[in-house]
Amino acid sequence: MKNKTWSLLMLFLLAMGAAYAQDTTKIKKDRWDAADKADKLSDKLYKELDLTKEQHQQIYGINEDITKRRDAARQNTSLTSRQRMQVYQQLDAERNNRFKSVLSSSQYKKWNDWEMKKKAQVEAKMDRKQDKRQARKGDH
Repeated sequence: MKNKTWSLLMLFLLAMGAAYAQDTTKIKKDRWDAADKADKLSDKLYKELDLTKEQHQQIYGINEDITKRRDAARQNTSLTSRQRMQVYQQLDAERNNRFKSVLSSSQYKKWNDWEMKKKAQVEAKMDRKQDKRQARKGDH
C-alpha cells in the first residue's frame, strides 16, 4: 500500500512539474508592434491632454511613424549604440516639432512637462542603478 501511495505521489509531482514547465513557455511576452505602441501612447495623451478626435488621429499618425522608425533603428545592427542614441534623439526632436503643430500651446506645455517628468524619473532610476554597481564594486 505504501508503495502505491508513494508511486502515485511521485507520478503526481512529475505531472505537475511537466505542466508547470509547459505553462512558462506560453508566458513569453512579445514586443508590441508600432501600431500597438502608438495606440497606447495616443490614447494616454487623448485622456491626459483632452485632445479632439482630429488631434487624436494626428497624434496617432505621428506616434506610429516615429515608433516604426525607432524600431527600425533598434533592429539596425550596423549602428553603434552612440549612433542609435543619436537617431533616438533626432526622432524625439522631430516628434516634439510635429506635436507643436497639432497641439494648442497649453496642451503642448502639459505634454512637455509630462515628458520632462518621465525623463527625470528615468535618470533617477539610472543613477540608482549606477550607485548599486559602485557599491558592489566597493564591497569586493
